Amino acid sequence: MNKKPINAVLSSLLIAGLSLSTAVGAKNEDPFLWLEEVEGEKALEWVEKNNEKSLGYLKSKPLYEKLYQKNLEVYNSDERIPYVGQMGDYFYNFWRDAKHERGVWRRTTLEEYKKNEPKWETVLDIDALAEKEGENWVYKGSNCIYPTYDRCFINLSRGGADATVVREFDVNSKSFIKDGFQLPEAKTRMAWVDKDTVLVGSDFGEGSLTDSGYPRLVKEWKRGQDIEKAKLVFEGNKEDVSVGGFVVHDGDKSYPVIYQGLTFYTSDYFLITDKGLKKINRPLDSSISSVLNGQLLLELKSDWTIGDKTYPQAALLSINIDDYLAGSTDFTEVLIPDDKTSIAGVSSTKDYLLVNLLKDVSSELHRYSFNDGEWSSEKVDMPDFGSIGVAGTSDEHNNFFVNYNNFLTPSSLYYFDDTSGDITVLKSLPAFFDASPYNVEQHFATAKDGTKVPYFLVMAKDTKLNGKNPTLLYGYGGFEVSMRPNYSATIGINWLEQGGVYALANIRGGGEYGPDWHQAALKKNRHIAFTDFIAIGEDLVERKITSPKHLGIRGGSNGGLLVGTVTTMRPDLFNAVVCQVPLLDMKRFNKLLAGASWMGEYGDPDKEDEWNYIKSYSPYHNVHKDVEYPKVFFTTSTRDDRVHPGHARKMVAKMQSQGHEVLYYENTEGGHGGASNNKQSANLQALIYTYLVDQLK
Repeated sequence: MNKKPINAVLSSLLIAGLSLSTAVGAKNEDPFLWLEEVEGEKALEWVEKNNEKSLGYLKSKPLYEKLYQKNLEVYNSDERIPYVGQMGDYFYNFWRDAKHERGVWRRTTLEEYKKNEPKWETVLDIDALAEKEGENWVYKGSNCIYPTYDRCFINLSRGGADATVVREFDVNSKSFIKDGFQLPEAKTRMAWVDKDTVLVGSDFGEGSLTDSGYPRLVKEWKRGQDIEKAKLVFEGNKEDVSVGGFVVHDGDKSYPVIYQGLTFYTSDYFLITDKGLKKINRPLDSSISSVLNGQLLLELKSDWTIGDKTYPQAALLSINIDDYLAGSTDFTEVLIPDDKTSIAGVSSTKDYLLVNLLKDVSSELHRYSFNDGEWSSEKVDMPDFGSIGVAGTSDEHNNFFVNYNNFLTPSSLYYFDDTSGDITVLKSLPAFFDASPYNVEQHFATAKDGTKVPYFLVMAKDTKLNGKNPTLLYGYGGFEVSMRPNYSATIGINWLEQGGVYALANIRGGGEYGPDWHQAALKKNRHIAFTDFIAIGEDLVERKITSPKHLGIRGGSNGGLLVGTVTTMRPDLFNAVVCQVPLLDMKRFNKLLAGASWMGEYGDPDKEDEWNYIKSYSPYHNVHKDVEYPKVFFTTSTRDDRVHPGHARKMVAKMQSQGHEVLYYENTEGGHGGASNNKQSANLQALIYTYLVDQLK
């Protein structure tokens, strides 16, 4: 498609492989190990029984149906912004609504897209395909050949899993190519070298996957060739996280690259040349962001001393790629963020570098140009105190789209026209709820070590500080992911309009203040993320915004680990917990599905010294019979092949065995997102907020 930041492309490698089967050890003393058998008959009977109980309880509440219908109206609304990516002269969009439950991949022209009601040309109808083939297809994206974009790899998931079937698609004829490139279900990564050659990493059989369940081998596959006869280009180690191939385009030049993920945060890059593989000299924890007009852009995650020069952590550097490959380390400093600023994203157009910055968790966008060996920048004129996202960039143009929103302002899509220099609002999301009664505030809680930890607060202007307000605190705190202000119709409808207060935590472990903010809560320091979150909860109580009786928390994936852990640490501080697609058994997380890839974040539980600190917070190992916990609501998906549903299943079974009252809902579809279509999304949100209102009112 367009020129994506390379680190964004590489991160997708970690969600593109085949699940590992669960090795059940006969000597394991875990009495609930059988629940790790995802499709086991006994396990699914247990799921059905718990689903029936929880759904019966929640759907009996009058609020559920009201919220479900409102949510479905939002998800199916034709007034949503159809975000696009540019390929050639067309702008592509994937769209779901009431008529297209599974969705359609479609395209239009810029002239049409500027209209209030553009005419769309359907390229691929997923509903029609699923019906024709009798499969529960979920669209997982496309990868089209540069620069013609006439052939694409289409990724199709059964029920929303990360693992996909890959098929070659002819855009002009709008049909799959009968004898084209195609592979069965796996976490496959394919990259176009040319029309008849691809780099592919997939499940090639025994020994071809890493311990994390991702590809370990990269092959060069020629059209018409049996995949088993494809040339082996690179072989990684079983202990690696993932290995893959990709191609970087810079104008007419192409750079085929091998990526070897050593850990979640360290990697090696190898350029494929006529003389073989050439290792790229860089810090293992750095990210290559882009190649623009011959300049390679490198983001540092730690200080880098090379020669007599030290480049600071978080710096964005550039260097002529040919000089770099020849051995030069004479970098130019593009940007050195201060301690209140972090780089949220780097992308590029034909001639410009776009850098999305966070300053105290609010976005700014800067456009950089490179002339006479120096970088200069200008700030793009956008509203303050919100979140910005760049979209629709292209190697062939300097025009681009920017999305802006904040908690109370619906998304607006701005169009930057390089010819005129104007930036105008092209499309806006309607207000799905009345924001006028509410205010947004930013506060800073004091952590145990004295660090000021920010959080946002959204509440009615006339909120009484009496400690009785139902309050939902949301957090994540991991993998350098920043929690930014954004407009959520479901939060507005399901929570604010029900009289709730919403708080968003910016705890350490995230990326709100750059790599150092993330690294402060890695491995043995993981507890810092948990105590930061608790400090915000205590701050909400101290400000008399709420009290433990009315305070609830929510998190998913790593955020599910967060809320699961703080529930065992401070069960007295919360009265509702929504724990979604969570990690909870931290003794076995590295043996389940993609879990081994996250040891760079949490540590290795098979090493005694690292298990000693992991076991101090692992929720599954720190829940006790004689402690009173809030009635936790756990949700997961049978088709989640990233975070194993066994985490939530086993935690629920253990808490039930100890006599604790909990709720559990497992969607049989949905993947790691928990839902695979609009109806499922509307249902899940209605269940969650019905529970929260019931617990915290």
